[in-house]
Amino acid sequence: MHYHFVGIGGCGMSGLAQVLHEHGHLISGSDAQSSQVVERLGSCGIPVSIGHDAAKMPQGIECMVVSAAVKADNPQWIWARNNNVKVLKYAEMLGELSGQMDTIAVAGTHGKSTTSGWLAYMLKTAGADPSYVIGADVYQVGGGSGAGQGRMLVVEACEYDRSFLNLRPQVGMILNIEADHLDYYRDLDEIIGAFNEFARMVVPNGVVVANGDDENVTKALADFKGSVEYFGQSQKSQWRAENLVYEKGVGCFDLCGHGKVLGRVKAGLPGAHNVSNALAVAAAAWCAGLTAEPILEGIKKYLGVGRRMSYKGSVAGVVVMDDYGHHPTEIQATLATIKAAYQPKRLWCVFQPHQHSRTRFFLEDFAVSFGQADVVLLPDIYFVRDSEKSRRQVSAEQLAQKINLNGGQAEYLGAFPDVIDRLVREVQEGDLVVTMGAGDVWEIADGLICRLRENC
Repeated sequence: MHYHFVGIGGCGMSGLAQVLHEHGHLISGSDAQSSQVVERLGSCGIPVSIGHDAAKMPQGIECMVVSAAVKADNPQWIWARNNNVKVLKYAEMLGELSGQMDTIAVAGTHGKSTTSGWLAYMLKTAGADPSYVIGADVYQVGGGSGAGQGRMLVVEACEYDRSFLNLRPQVGMILNIEADHLDYYRDLDEIIGAFNEFARMVVPNGVVVANGDDENVTKALADFKGSVEYFGQSQKSQWRAENLVYEKGVGCFDLCGHGKVLGRVKAGLPGAHNVSNALAVAAAAWCAGLTAEPILEGIKKYLGVGRRMSYKGSVAGVVVMDDYGHHPTEIQATLATIKAAYQPKRLWCVFQPHQHSRTRFFLEDFAVSFGQADVVLLPDIYFVRDSEKSRRQVSAEQLAQKINLNGGQAEYLGAFPDVIDRLVREVQEGDLVVTMGAGDVWEIADGLICRLRENC
């Protein structure tokens, strides 16, 4: 079929387009502006036009796929309606693909990209050759998407807009559940209810892999009658990390499945949260048919995904890292892990809040999330998916004040160049700087490295 993707430059959209292209479909697309992603798609043989002019529509389109950011008044969407071309949202198209394959869908408030990348890597190195659509770059498998020759498909299952309810997985994973996306959901109870519905999307002979240590996951599955494999340290968990110790923040443990020790392993990624993720991956891989040896090897050798505690470089004794964390729980876990693993003289955190609505909803939680950082520098909030009213209701300067009231040391600086200037003046040998946020804050990490090199 000929699919046309509107908003093809997005992470999920580009990944899905590439998988369909590699499966033999004809793909075209459009995006508001050029980018590295758009250029990469072009080099793969997927033509992309810049702008959404209906006059640029190619001939022969049978189905249009639109990203969640595209509205119904988009000129190309209007063109599709006028020409009786079927229109699917990204989540609906991903759901159609999942119904044609043996799908492992990774859901949860935190850890989806890391865990789905871990599964794709483990399955690929075990010879299963899966297809995968992941919301981050997985360097060890060649990127965030790929079309394998096997029957399996690994996908991130996002709860925003209840998009994960379009999926029909054989294995549905629930890593954790917390309040998030409160611009869409009424409250935590409604979120828990959505995850309950997600569990019910698993096919009748399938299985849910769930966090046995998470109270909200337990609530979501309270009346679920299907098969469940629990992971964690609770007594009900079939998948456990026994004799767990940490070496510079990295978990070493005996991997136990259904009461049997599969072997001792050192996780490829640091942090207690990644021990939990490793157990989830092990349980899902076992359900997918893998044996102990490739599971242990996959846990040990996985190096993670882009923008998750990513090491950017070291200049004049200053380590620079970058991370996607944009929720209070993620920030706490990441900063604690970095401090344990690197033991810096001072830990600097440059945090770019993501969305005004999220910042407002979690203002008090954010205020106590930076306890592990010695200094927090705040540029302006990344404006996305918010109204002008939301923008006026909260600012990064207010967040800085809240952090300081809770015993932290935070400063609002606004523009990226001002943040870089401050860091260049202040950082010393032995310091570590981590940029954090789901927006474009990584540019500060890159800019800082360039400036520090100029000063050497």
